[in-house]
Amino acid sequence: MYNRKEIIIKSKELRRNLTPEEAVLWTQLKSHKLNNSKWRKQHPIGSYILDFYCPGAKLCVELDGSSHYTYQGAKEDAVRTAFLNTKGIKVIRFENRLIWDNLQGVLDIILQELDCNSTENREY
Repeated sequence: MYNRKEIIIKSKELRRNLTPEEAVLWTQLKSHKLNNSKWRKQHPIGSYILDFYCPGAKLCVELDGSSHYTYQGAKEDAVRTAFLNTKGIKVIRFENRLIWDNLQGVLDIILQELDCNSTENREY
């Protein structure tokens, strides 16, 4: 079980302390350049805190650092994604480095997902 109050406190802390990659992507998302979509950063759902969430599209964007590429990290991500899928939320994941290497490509994929009715999860 989780404590809702603790999750909310943690999400507020994370909003104030974005990673450099999250800060770059947030600058783009908050400007509503992608189909005029509205986004939330570090948004709590259940016991999880989503990096970025577009409630209108039920789309979650996660930026993954090195901890996600361990056995335990991958296992936790799979459980989290399955939970979010039960809520009708689609999850797309990007490696952190893609923000630096190909930000426009990341934005193009997010835009494509906003336009897409598919419910499958994708990793880039």
